[in-house]
Amino acid sequence: MGSMPASIDGIAGMKVTVMGLGLNGGGLASARFFCDLGAEVTVTDLRDEATLSPSIEALSGRALRYVLGRHELEDFSGADIVIKNPAVRRTSPFLAAARHIETDISVFLRYSKSPIVAVTGSKGKSSTVSAIHFGFVHSGVRSLLGGNITVSPLGFLGETAPDRPVVLELSSWQLADMRGLEVLKPKVAVLTAIMPDHMNYYGSMEEYVADKRLIYADQDASDYTVCDRDSPWGRSFAGETRGKVLWYSESPFGEEGAWLQGGANGGVVGLGRLAEAGAGASDGAPRVEEILPADLLVPGVHMRKNMLAAALALRAMGVGAEPVRRAMGAFPGVEHRLEFFAESRGVRWYNDSAATIPYAVDAALSSFQVPVVLITGGTDKNIDFEPVAGAYAKAASIVLLAGTGTDKLMPILARRGIAWKGPFDSLAAAVEAADAEASPGCAVVLSPGCASFGMFLHEFERGKSFKAAVRARLGL
Repeated sequence: MGSMPASIDGIAGMKVTVMGLGLNGGGLASARFFCDLGAEVTVTDLRDEATLSPSIEALSGRALRYVLGRHELEDFSGADIVIKNPAVRRTSPFLAAARHIETDISVFLRYSKSPIVAVTGSKGKSSTVSAIHFGFVHSGVRSLLGGNITVSPLGFLGETAPDRPVVLELSSWQLADMRGLEVLKPKVAVLTAIMPDHMNYYGSMEEYVADKRLIYADQDASDYTVCDRDSPWGRSFAGETRGKVLWYSESPFGEEGAWLQGGANGGVVGLGRLAEAGAGASDGAPRVEEILPADLLVPGVHMRKNMLAAALALRAMGVGAEPVRRAMGAFPGVEHRLEFFAESRGVRWYNDSAATIPYAVDAALSSFQVPVVLITGGTDKNIDFEPVAGAYAKAASIVLLAGTGTDKLMPILARRGIAWKGPFDSLAAAVEAADAEASPGCAVVLSPGCASFGMFLHEFERGKSFKAAVRARLGL
Protein backbone atom coordinates (compact mmCIF):
# COMPACT_ATOMS: atom_id res chain seq x y z
CA MET A 1 0.00 0.00 0.00
CA GLY A 2 1.16 3.55 -0.73
CA SER A 3 1.00 6.47 1.64
CA MET A 4 1.54 10.21 1.80
CA PRO A 5 5.02 11.41 2.82
CA ALA A 6 5.44 13.12 6.18
CA SER A 7 6.20 16.43 4.47
CA ILE A 8 5.62 17.88 1.02
CA ASP A 9 9.35 17.56 0.34
CA GLY A 10 8.81 13.84 -0.15
CA ILE A 11 6.34 14.27 -3.02
CA ALA A 12 9.00 14.81 -5.71
CA GLY A 13 9.28 11.76 -7.97
CA MET A 14 6.02 10.14 -6.79
CA LYS A 15 3.58 8.77 -9.36
CA VAL A 16 0.26 10.56 -8.87
CA THR A 17 -3.00 9.97 -10.75
CA VAL A 18 -5.65 12.68 -10.51
CA MET A 19 -9.03 11.02 -11.13
CA GLY A 20 -11.45 13.68 -12.31
CA LEU A 21 -9.99 16.96 -13.54
CA GLY A 22 -13.41 18.59 -13.51
CA LEU A 23 -14.28 22.26 -13.74
CA ASN A 24 -14.81 23.24 -10.09
CA GLY A 25 -11.22 23.50 -8.87
CA GLY A 26 -10.30 20.36 -6.91
CA GLY A 27 -8.82 18.32 -9.75
CA LEU A 28 -7.13 21.36 -11.25
CA ALA A 29 -5.57 22.37 -7.93
CA SER A 30 -4.40 18.80 -7.28
CA ALA A 31 -2.75 18.48 -10.68
CA ARG A 32 -1.03 21.85 -10.27
CA PHE A 33 0.07 21.08 -6.69
CA PHE A 34 1.66 17.70 -7.39
CA CYS A 35 3.18 18.75 -10.70
CA ASP A 36 4.80 21.83 -9.16
CA LEU A 37 6.31 19.66 -6.41
CA GLY A 38 7.99 17.39 -8.94
CA ALA A 39 5.58 14.45 -9.02
CA GLU A 40 4.92 12.45 -12.18
CA VAL A 41 1.26 13.35 -12.75
CA THR A 42 -1.41 11.64 -14.86
CA VAL A 43 -4.78 13.38 -15.17
CA THR A 44 -7.68 11.14 -16.20
CA ASP A 45 -11.33 12.10 -16.77
CA LEU A 46 -14.27 10.50 -18.58
CA ARG A 47 -15.10 13.84 -20.17
CA ASP A 48 -13.40 15.00 -23.35
CA GLU A 49 -10.86 17.70 -24.03
CA ALA A 50 -13.44 20.18 -25.33
CA THR A 51 -15.55 19.96 -22.16
CA LEU A 52 -12.51 20.25 -19.90
CA SER A 53 -10.75 22.95 -21.91
CA PRO A 54 -10.92 25.68 -19.18
CA SER A 55 -9.08 23.43 -16.70
CA ILE A 56 -6.63 22.14 -19.32
CA GLU A 57 -5.79 25.70 -20.37
CA ALA A 58 -5.13 26.62 -16.74
CA LEU A 59 -2.52 23.82 -16.61
CA SER A 60 -0.76 24.78 -19.83
CA GLY A 61 3.02 24.78 -19.63
CA ARG A 62 3.14 21.96 -17.08
CA ALA A 63 4.44 18.47 -17.88
CA LEU A 64 1.29 16.40 -17.41
CA ARG A 65 -0.03 13.25 -19.05
CA TYR A 66 -3.73 13.35 -19.97
CA VAL A 67 -6.02 10.35 -20.40
CA LEU A 68 -9.42 11.78 -21.39
CA GLY A 69 -12.70 10.16 -22.37
CA ARG A 70 -11.72 6.99 -20.52
CA HIS A 71 -9.80 5.57 -17.55
CA GLU A 72 -6.95 3.06 -17.83
CA LEU A 73 -6.50 0.54 -15.01
CA GLU A 74 -2.71 0.75 -15.00
CA ASP A 75 -2.88 4.48 -14.19
CA PHE A 76 -4.44 3.45 -10.86
CA SER A 77 -2.59 0.24 -10.05
CA GLY A 78 0.76 1.81 -10.95
CA ALA A 79 0.31 5.08 -9.04
CA ASP A 80 1.75 5.77 -5.58
CA ILE A 81 -1.23 8.03 -4.86
CA VAL A 82 -4.63 8.43 -6.53
CA ILE A 83 -6.39 11.76 -5.96
CA LYS A 84 -10.12 11.09 -6.09
CA ASN A 85 -12.85 13.49 -7.16
CA PRO A 86 -15.57 13.54 -4.43
CA ALA A 87 -18.29 12.67 -6.95
CA VAL A 88 -16.63 9.36 -7.92
CA ARG A 89 -18.16 6.43 -6.09
CA ARG A 90 -15.84 4.39 -3.89
CA THR A 91 -17.12 1.23 -5.62
CA SER A 92 -15.26 2.19 -8.81
CA PRO A 93 -13.11 -0.75 -10.02
CA PHE A 94 -10.39 1.75 -10.86
CA LEU A 95 -10.24 2.94 -7.25
CA ALA A 96 -10.20 -0.69 -6.12
CA ALA A 97 -6.89 -1.05 -7.98
CA ALA A 98 -5.31 1.98 -6.25
CA ARG A 99 -2.63 1.53 -3.59
CA HIS A 100 -3.58 4.69 -1.67
CA ILE A 101 -6.42 7.17 -2.16
CA GLU A 102 -6.52 10.81 -1.11
CA THR A 103 -8.45 13.95 -2.06
CA ASP A 104 -7.36 17.55 -2.43
CA ILE A 105 -8.96 18.24 0.98
CA SER A 106 -7.21 15.38 2.79
CA VAL A 107 -3.83 16.29 1.29
CA PHE A 108 -4.35 19.89 2.38
CA LEU A 109 -5.26 18.87 5.93
CA ARG A 110 -2.15 16.69 6.22
CA TYR A 111 0.16 19.64 5.59
CA SER A 112 -1.83 22.71 6.71
CA LYS A 113 -0.45 24.80 9.58
CA SER A 114 -3.76 26.60 10.28
CA PRO A 115 -6.56 25.98 12.77
CA ILE A 116 -9.63 24.70 10.93
CA VAL A 117 -13.24 25.84 11.12
CA ALA A 118 -15.26 23.24 9.18
CA VAL A 119 -18.90 23.48 8.10
CA THR A 120 -21.23 20.83 6.70
CA GLY A 121 -24.99 20.34 6.34
CA SER A 122 -27.59 19.93 3.62
CA LYS A 123 -28.31 23.62 3.11
CA GLY A 124 -26.66 26.79 4.34
CA LYS A 125 -23.05 25.53 4.13
CA SER A 126 -21.78 28.11 1.64
CA SER A 127 -23.57 31.01 3.29
CA THR A 128 -22.26 29.98 6.71
CA VAL A 129 -18.62 29.49 5.68
CA SER A 130 -18.71 32.75 3.74
CA ALA A 131 -20.13 34.60 6.74
CA ILE A 132 -17.46 33.10 9.03
CA HIS A 133 -14.67 34.06 6.65
CA PHE A 134 -16.17 37.53 6.18
CA GLY A 135 -16.41 37.87 9.96
CA PHE A 136 -12.74 37.03 10.41
CA VAL A 137 -11.58 39.45 7.71
CA HIS A 138 -13.97 42.23 8.77
CA SER A 139 -12.65 41.87 12.34
CA GLY A 140 -9.02 42.12 11.25
CA VAL A 141 -8.17 38.40 11.40
CA ARG A 142 -6.40 37.02 8.33
CA SER A 143 -8.39 34.03 7.13
CA LEU A 144 -8.57 31.61 4.20
CA LEU A 145 -11.71 30.08 2.66
CA GLY A 146 -12.04 26.91 0.59
CA GLY A 147 -13.56 23.47 0.10
CA ASN A 148 -16.89 22.66 -1.49
CA ILE A 149 -17.39 26.37 -2.18
CA THR A 150 -15.36 25.67 -5.40
CA VAL A 151 -12.01 26.88 -4.04
CA SER A 152 -9.56 24.04 -3.44
CA PRO A 153 -7.52 24.74 -0.29
CA LEU A 154 -4.49 23.14 -1.96
CA GLY A 155 -4.15 26.40 -3.85
CA PHE A 156 -3.37 28.30 -0.64
CA LEU A 157 -1.54 25.62 1.39
CA GLY A 158 1.61 27.75 1.39
CA GLU A 159 -0.27 30.60 3.07
CA THR A 160 -1.43 28.60 6.09
CA ALA A 161 -0.13 29.60 9.54
CA PRO A 162 -1.07 29.04 13.20
CA ASP A 163 -2.57 32.54 13.42
CA ARG A 164 -4.49 32.29 10.12
CA PRO A 165 -7.68 30.20 10.42
CA VAL A 166 -8.93 28.25 7.43
CA VAL A 167 -12.69 28.00 6.91
CA LEU A 168 -13.70 24.86 4.97
CA GLU A 169 -17.05 23.97 3.47
CA LEU A 170 -17.29 20.17 3.37
CA SER A 171 -19.89 18.12 1.50
CA SER A 172 -20.97 14.66 2.63
CA TRP A 173 -18.89 13.17 -0.19
CA GLN A 174 -15.78 15.09 0.82
CA LEU A 175 -16.25 13.94 4.40
CA ALA A 176 -16.80 10.32 3.34
CA ASP A 177 -13.48 10.39 1.49
CA MET A 178 -11.69 11.22 4.76
CA ARG A 179 -13.15 8.29 6.71
CA GLY A 180 -10.32 6.53 8.54
CA LEU A 181 -7.59 8.96 7.43
CA GLU A 182 -7.54 10.86 10.79
CA VAL A 183 -6.71 14.16 9.10
CA LEU A 184 -9.77 16.25 10.04
CA LYS A 185 -9.81 17.71 13.55
CA PRO A 186 -11.49 21.10 13.30
CA LYS A 187 -11.18 23.55 16.18
CA VAL A 188 -14.81 24.41 15.42
CA ALA A 189 -17.21 22.12 13.52
CA VAL A 190 -20.52 23.65 12.44
CA LEU A 191 -23.50 21.58 11.31
CA THR A 192 -26.19 23.51 9.41
CA ALA A 193 -29.70 22.35 8.48
CA ILE A 194 -30.02 18.63 7.69
CA MET A 195 -32.66 17.55 5.18
CA PRO A 196 -32.98 14.93 2.42
CA ASP A 197 -30.40 15.44 -0.34
CA HIS A 198 -28.45 13.27 -2.78
CA MET A 199 -30.96 10.47 -2.36
CA ASN A 200 -29.96 9.37 -5.88
CA TYR A 201 -26.54 8.55 -4.35
CA TYR A 202 -27.34 7.39 -0.81
CA GLY A 203 -29.57 4.51 0.13
CA SER A 204 -31.15 6.29 3.12
CA MET A 205 -31.07 9.43 5.23
CA GLU A 206 -29.15 7.54 7.90
CA GLU A 207 -26.43 6.62 5.40
CA TYR A 208 -26.27 10.23 4.17
CA VAL A 209 -26.09 11.68 7.69
CA ALA A 210 -23.46 9.11 8.72
CA ASP A 211 -21.04 10.93 6.41
CA LYS A 212 -21.96 14.29 7.96
CA ARG A 213 -21.08 12.90 11.40
CA LEU A 214 -17.46 12.51 10.30
CA ILE A 215 -16.93 16.27 10.67
CA TYR A 216 -16.59 15.88 14.45
CA ALA A 217 -15.41 12.25 14.63
CA ASP A 218 -11.83 13.18 15.62
CA GLN A 219 -12.61 16.20 17.79
CA ASP A 220 -11.87 16.20 21.53
CA ALA A 221 -12.84 18.31 24.55
CA SER A 222 -10.59 21.17 23.41
CA ASP A 223 -12.75 21.64 20.27
CA TYR A 224 -16.24 23.02 19.66
CA THR A 225 -19.20 21.45 17.84
CA VAL A 226 -21.93 23.90 16.83
CA CYS A 227 -25.34 22.16 16.57
CA ASP A 228 -28.89 23.14 15.63
CA ARG A 229 -30.95 22.79 18.83
CA ASP A 230 -34.20 22.94 16.84
CA SER A 231 -33.37 19.81 14.82
CA PRO A 232 -33.44 16.17 15.93
CA TRP A 233 -30.32 15.67 13.82
CA GLY A 234 -28.60 18.52 15.63
CA ARG A 235 -29.48 17.01 18.99
CA SER A 236 -28.18 13.65 17.78
CA PHE A 237 -24.84 15.21 16.77
CA ALA A 238 -24.55 16.92 20.14
CA GLY A 239 -25.09 13.64 21.98
CA GLU A 240 -22.31 11.99 20.02
CA THR A 241 -19.46 14.51 19.67
CA ARG A 242 -16.55 14.66 22.09
CA GLY A 243 -16.24 18.38 21.38
CA LYS A 244 -17.80 21.08 23.56
CA VAL A 245 -21.35 21.63 22.27
CA LEU A 246 -22.52 25.12 21.37
CA TRP A 247 -26.20 25.31 20.41
CA TYR A 248 -27.98 27.70 18.05
CA SER A 249 -31.76 28.06 17.92
CA GLU A 250 -34.67 30.24 16.84
CA SER A 251 -35.81 30.39 20.49
CA PRO A 252 -34.13 31.29 23.81
CA PHE A 253 -32.68 28.49 25.96
CA GLY A 254 -30.51 28.22 29.06
CA GLU A 255 -27.38 26.43 27.84
CA GLU A 256 -24.29 27.69 26.05
CA GLY A 257 -24.86 28.90 22.51
CA ALA A 258 -26.89 31.51 20.65
CA TRP A 259 -30.54 32.20 19.86
CA LEU A 260 -32.85 34.66 18.14
CA GLN A 261 -34.89 37.08 20.22
CA GLY A 262 -36.97 40.18 19.62
CA GLY A 263 -34.96 43.33 20.25
CA ALA A 264 -36.05 46.52 21.96
CA ASN A 265 -36.87 48.11 18.59
CA GLY A 266 -38.98 45.17 17.48
CA GLY A 267 -36.24 43.68 15.31
CA VAL A 268 -34.88 40.17 15.81
CA VAL A 269 -31.35 40.07 17.20
CA GLY A 270 -29.05 37.18 17.94
CA LEU A 271 -27.88 36.71 21.52
CA GLY A 272 -25.06 34.47 22.66
CA ARG A 273 -23.99 32.91 25.95
CA LEU A 274 -20.49 31.45 26.16
CA ALA A 275 -18.47 30.62 29.25
CA GLU A 276 -15.03 29.76 27.87
CA ALA A 277 -12.34 32.34 28.56
CA GLY A 278 -11.29 32.41 24.91
CA ALA A 279 -14.80 33.04 23.72
CA GLY A 280 -16.59 34.90 26.48
CA ALA A 281 -15.92 36.62 29.76
CA SER A 282 -12.29 36.54 30.84
CA ASP A 283 -13.19 34.98 34.19
CA GLY A 284 -14.99 32.10 32.49
CA ALA A 285 -18.43 33.19 33.79
CA PRO A 286 -21.33 32.95 31.29
CA ARG A 287 -22.79 36.19 30.04
CA VAL A 288 -25.37 37.16 27.43
CA GLU A 289 -24.21 39.39 24.58
CA GLU A 290 -25.61 40.55 21.25
CA ILE A 291 -23.74 38.87 18.38
CA LEU A 292 -26.25 39.38 15.54
CA PRO A 293 -27.89 42.74 14.76
CA ALA A 294 -31.55 43.14 13.88
CA ASP A 295 -30.76 44.49 10.41
CA LEU A 296 -29.12 42.02 8.04
CA LEU A 297 -28.49 42.36 4.32
CA VAL A 298 -29.53 38.74 3.64
CA PRO A 299 -33.26 37.82 3.69
CA GLY A 300 -35.03 34.98 5.48
CA VAL A 301 -35.20 33.28 8.88
CA HIS A 302 -33.12 30.35 7.59
CA MET A 303 -30.36 32.79 6.64
CA ARG A 304 -30.61 34.41 10.07
CA LYS A 305 -30.00 31.00 11.64
CA ASN A 306 -27.00 30.44 9.37
CA MET A 307 -25.63 33.81 10.43
CA LEU A 308 -26.25 32.91 14.07
CA ALA A 309 -24.20 29.72 13.66
CA ALA A 310 -21.47 31.71 11.91
CA ALA A 311 -21.39 34.30 14.69
CA LEU A 312 -21.18 31.54 17.28
CA ALA A 313 -18.25 29.92 15.44
CA LEU A 314 -16.42 33.26 15.36
CA ARG A 315 -16.95 33.75 19.10
CA ALA A 316 -15.67 30.22 19.75
CA MET A 317 -12.54 31.20 17.80
CA GLY A 318 -12.03 34.18 20.12
CA VAL A 319 -13.35 37.05 17.99
CA GLY A 320 -15.03 39.67 20.21
CA ALA A 321 -18.82 40.05 20.40
CA GLU A 322 -18.92 43.60 19.04
CA PRO A 323 -16.68 42.90 16.00
CA VAL A 324 -18.79 39.81 15.27
CA ARG A 325 -22.05 41.78 15.50
CA ARG A 326 -20.73 44.49 13.16
CA ALA A 327 -19.41 41.95 10.68
CA MET A 328 -22.66 39.98 10.53
CA GLY A 329 -24.56 43.20 9.87
CA ALA A 330 -22.28 43.99 6.94
CA PHE A 331 -22.25 40.50 5.36
CA PRO A 332 -23.60 40.85 1.78
CA GLY A 333 -24.51 37.23 1.10
CA VAL A 334 -23.20 34.67 -1.40
CA GLU A 335 -23.50 34.27 -5.15
CA HIS A 336 -26.26 31.82 -6.20
CA ARG A 337 -27.90 31.87 -2.75
CA LEU A 338 -30.80 34.36 -2.70
CA GLU A 339 -28.40 36.72 -4.47
CA PHE A 340 -30.03 40.04 -5.36
CA PHE A 341 -28.45 41.17 -8.64
CA ALA A 342 -30.87 43.27 -10.73
CA GLU A 343 -33.83 45.65 -10.47
CA SER A 344 -36.00 47.14 -13.21
CA ARG A 345 -39.42 48.86 -13.18
CA GLY A 346 -39.76 48.08 -9.47
CA VAL A 347 -39.11 44.33 -9.85
CA ARG A 348 -36.14 42.82 -7.99
CA TRP A 349 -34.41 39.72 -9.39
CA TYR A 350 -32.75 37.05 -7.21
CA ASN A 351 -30.47 34.15 -8.14
CA ASP A 352 -30.95 31.14 -5.83
CA SER A 353 -29.51 28.53 -8.22
CA ALA A 354 -27.80 26.71 -5.34
CA ALA A 355 -31.29 25.70 -4.15
CA THR A 356 -31.04 22.15 -5.53
CA ILE A 357 -33.67 20.49 -3.30
CA PRO A 358 -37.37 21.32 -2.79
CA TYR A 359 -36.87 22.26 0.88
CA ALA A 360 -34.61 25.10 -0.26
CA VAL A 361 -37.41 26.41 -2.49
CA ASP A 362 -39.67 26.52 0.56
CA ALA A 363 -36.99 28.46 2.45
CA ALA A 364 -36.57 30.90 -0.44
CA LEU A 365 -40.30 31.59 -0.76
CA SER A 366 -40.56 32.09 3.00
CA SER A 367 -37.81 34.73 2.86
CA PHE A 368 -39.91 37.37 1.10
CA GLN A 369 -42.74 39.60 2.28
CA VAL A 370 -43.59 40.63 -1.32
CA PRO A 371 -45.21 38.58 -4.13
CA VAL A 372 -42.74 36.15 -5.72
CA VAL A 373 -42.59 34.98 -9.31
CA LEU A 374 -40.80 31.66 -8.94
CA ILE A 375 -38.67 30.09 -11.68
CA THR A 376 -38.18 26.47 -10.66
CA GLY A 377 -37.59 22.91 -11.86
CA GLY A 378 -34.82 20.93 -13.52
CA THR A 379 -33.27 17.48 -13.23
CA ASP A 380 -34.51 14.92 -10.70
CA LYS A 381 -32.25 13.91 -7.76
CA ASN A 382 -34.64 11.17 -6.61
CA ILE A 383 -36.08 13.49 -3.97
CA ASP A 384 -39.75 13.52 -2.96
CA PHE A 385 -41.51 16.84 -3.64
CA GLU A 386 -44.62 15.88 -1.65
CA PRO A 387 -43.45 16.93 1.86
CA VAL A 388 -43.04 20.56 0.74
CA ALA A 389 -45.47 20.62 -2.18
CA GLY A 390 -47.71 23.11 -0.38
CA ALA A 391 -44.84 25.60 -0.27
CA TYR A 392 -45.16 26.23 -4.00
CA ALA A 393 -48.53 27.83 -3.32
CA LYS A 394 -46.64 30.68 -1.61
CA ALA A 395 -45.52 31.88 -5.04
CA ALA A 396 -47.68 34.45 -6.81
CA SER A 397 -46.75 32.80 -10.12
CA ILE A 398 -44.64 29.80 -11.16
CA VAL A 399 -42.50 29.43 -14.26
CA LEU A 400 -41.09 25.94 -14.88
CA LEU A 401 -37.79 24.90 -16.42
CA ALA A 402 -37.92 21.60 -18.30
CA GLY A 403 -36.39 18.46 -16.78
CA THR A 404 -37.07 15.10 -15.17
CA GLY A 405 -37.62 16.73 -11.77
CA THR A 406 -40.16 19.09 -13.32
CA ASP A 407 -41.95 16.07 -14.80
CA LYS A 408 -42.40 14.77 -11.23
CA LEU A 409 -43.42 18.17 -9.88
CA MET A 410 -46.14 19.07 -12.40
CA PRO A 411 -48.73 16.41 -11.39
CA ILE A 412 -48.14 17.29 -7.73
CA LEU A 413 -48.85 20.97 -8.46
CA ALA A 414 -51.88 20.02 -10.58
CA ARG A 415 -53.44 17.99 -7.74
CA ARG A 416 -53.15 21.04 -5.52
CA GLY A 417 -54.62 23.40 -8.11
CA ILE A 418 -51.36 25.34 -8.46
CA ALA A 419 -50.93 26.79 -11.95
CA TRP A 420 -47.68 27.30 -13.85
CA LYS A 421 -46.20 28.60 -17.08
CA GLY A 422 -44.02 26.34 -19.23
CA PRO A 423 -42.06 24.15 -18.87
CA PHE A 424 -39.45 26.01 -20.91
CA ASP A 425 -36.36 24.47 -22.51
CA SER A 426 -34.19 27.57 -22.03
CA LEU A 427 -33.55 30.13 -19.33
CA ALA A 428 -34.11 32.95 -21.81
CA ALA A 429 -37.65 31.74 -22.45
CA ALA A 430 -38.29 31.26 -18.73
CA VAL A 431 -36.98 34.75 -17.95
CA GLU A 432 -39.22 36.25 -20.64
CA ALA A 433 -42.26 34.49 -19.15
CA ALA A 434 -41.33 35.55 -15.60
CA ASP A 435 -40.84 39.16 -16.69
CA ALA A 436 -44.32 39.15 -18.21
CA GLU A 437 -45.77 37.79 -14.95
CA ALA A 438 -43.98 40.26 -12.65
CA SER A 439 -45.40 43.62 -11.62
CA PRO A 440 -43.79 46.49 -9.65
CA GLY A 441 -43.09 45.46 -6.07
CA CYS A 442 -42.57 41.78 -6.97
CA ALA A 443 -39.47 39.66 -6.65
CA VAL A 444 -38.52 37.19 -9.38
CA VAL A 445 -36.55 34.30 -7.89
CA LEU A 446 -34.75 31.45 -9.63
CA SER A 447 -34.93 28.68 -7.00
CA PRO A 448 -34.93 25.41 -8.95
CA GLY A 449 -35.24 22.78 -6.21
CA CYS A 450 -33.61 20.38 -8.67
CA ALA A 451 -30.21 19.54 -10.11
CA SER A 452 -28.93 21.41 -13.16
CA PHE A 453 -27.63 18.47 -15.20
CA GLY A 454 -28.94 18.19 -18.72
CA MET A 455 -29.28 21.92 -19.32
CA PHE A 456 -26.10 23.00 -17.46
CA LEU A 457 -22.82 21.56 -16.18
CA HIS A 458 -23.66 22.52 -12.58
CA GLU A 459 -25.75 24.94 -10.51
CA PHE A 460 -23.11 27.67 -10.70
CA GLU A 461 -23.23 27.75 -14.50
CA ARG A 462 -27.03 27.78 -14.23
CA GLY A 463 -26.90 30.79 -11.90
CA LYS A 464 -24.51 32.74 -14.10
CA SER A 465 -26.57 31.92 -17.20
CA PHE A 466 -29.70 33.10 -15.41
CA LYS A 467 -28.13 36.43 -14.51
CA ALA A 468 -26.91 36.88 -18.08
CA ALA A 469 -30.40 36.09 -19.46
CA VAL A 470 -32.04 38.58 -17.08
CA ARG A 471 -29.59 41.36 -17.92
CA ALA A 472 -30.07 40.72 -21.62
CA ARG A 473 -33.86 40.80 -21.20
CA LEU A 474 -33.79 43.99 -19.12
CA GLY A 475 -31.11 45.69 -21.19
CA LEU A 476 -28.79 46.05 -18.18
